Amino acid sequence: MSVSSFLRMRLGGRSCVAEIVQKRALSGADAVNALRPFYFAVHPDFFGQHPREREVNENSLKRLNGYLENLQKPGMRSIKPTKLTFYVRDTKEKIAGESDLIPSGFRSVTFTLQSKDVLSTVMEVLKSCSLSVEHMQGLLKSRAESQNSPKQGGIPFYRPIKWDKTYYSVTGFRDPEQELEQAKKMETTLSLWLRNNEPEATKKQNASVPRRAELKRLKRELIEKLGLADIRWQRKWGVAHRCCQLQSLSRLALQSPEALLNLRGHTVIFTDQSGMNASGHVMLGTMDVHHQWTRLFQRLPSYCSLLQQTVWLKDRISFLLGGIQVIHMERVGPVLPLEEHYTTLNTFHKRLLPHRLALHPRSLQGLTMTLVNDRSTPRLHEMGHFIIPVMCDAVQLQNFLQSHAQEAHRRMQRKDQLEAEEENVMSSCVQDLSLRRWRSVYSLGLEGLMHSHTLANINTFVILSSILHGKGHKSWSKGEGNVCSVLAYYTA
Repeated sequence: MSVSSFLRMRLGGRSCVAEIVQKRALSGADAVNALRPFYFAVHPDFFGQHPREREVNENSLKRLNGYLENLQKPGMRSIKPTKLTFYVRDTKEKIAGESDLIPSGFRSVTFTLQSKDVLSTVMEVLKSCSLSVEHMQGLLKSRAESQNSPKQGGIPFYRPIKWDKTYYSVTGFRDPEQELEQAKKMETTLSLWLRNNEPEATKKQNASVPRRAELKRLKRELIEKLGLADIRWQRKWGVAHRCCQLQSLSRLALQSPEALLNLRGHTVIFTDQSGMNASGHVMLGTMDVHHQWTRLFQRLPSYCSLLQQTVWLKDRISFLLGGIQVIHMERVGPVLPLEEHYTTLNTFHKRLLPHRLALHPRSLQGLTMTLVNDRSTPRLHEMGHFIIPVMCDAVQLQNFLQSHAQEAHRRMQRKDQLEAEEENVMSSCVQDLSLRRWRSVYSLGLEGLMHSHTLANINTFVILSSILHGKGHKSWSKGEGNVCSVLAYYTA
């Protein structure tokens, strides 16, 4: 069944939607997200006790990744059909008629890829392995309707009927406005919410103690064995998934210890793609197999050389722009690969070289700037750092930096004050709620570059503090304080 026919059946015959979706291919990141159930069912790390099946899945994953990469290459017209075999683990979904199910808990699946676009290939893989495609429907429907909506005129909108109050008294029906007012008056305070969730938090905390202890042990042993600076995670994966990732790295260290020698002194981050980020940390893609990690470790010396070149470019840009420092905020936005960071710096440096900017070597010392790949105008962030487009005009940039330097210093001083206030409010919240600790979660997307994470956290702390003090919050007893610490660890 083609993608068009499938969507026409699932979406009630909207052939125009299917046509639009068919024309638009998924990106590489979308394909990885769409294939998460498949990776979870066939990833070699789950076949540690079955070496033959593990090797088959690893080789098939290599060929599948290569097939998807070829589909995304520009100008690729014809791709040879690829026959793949996978051993699929028996997940929670029970598939009717699984005649190939092996007693060890997985089944053999063989299919041939012939699709000419990423979307069709993803759908074909999921269907061939009898995996659910329900998570694809939201993506397909939202993309299709977002593209189709401007062409549709006169879309009906919902306008509820507002009845007179006597209607509800006569019919006995509930008045939604009255219920809304009552709900607002009965809003749950944070302290009350913590009290109500005490049993659930205690249960989950007790159940997670052995897993968290195992995670700490694995992390500590790997750091000591490989000589790492640290091990981190980009996503908020569960403890079980993190342990699985550490065990996978540990197995690779046992199988090929010489391949991990280049890791010594580095910080390892488990994320969605393998490589090195702009901060010089080694990224291990959780969907990649061991041979891809090994190939990355072999290339680490060249990555380190590229990192040194980015440092040199930052110094040269700083010298040309009066001592201002080029920074990259790793805590906000998606992970920035080192190659992309180097390309951005190199392009900006080449645009500055032909112009002799009249800036004193130390006139902008103490200020910071970030580079963005767009054609917007230079702007000053509310926290005091400049946001400079790579393709901006050099003369315009000079005038902007000189005219906004004093305001940038003022905002940076304000940022320091806000950070100090953040620490004070955080300590106050920890004390008032009897928490063991408080951890802020920075999950800003693309808009995060335009909003300060510090300011957002401060607003949150101020709101919490006002809720606690403004509504007559009383300190909890020592017994309740333990519950608060449980919640703090669980939410972290």
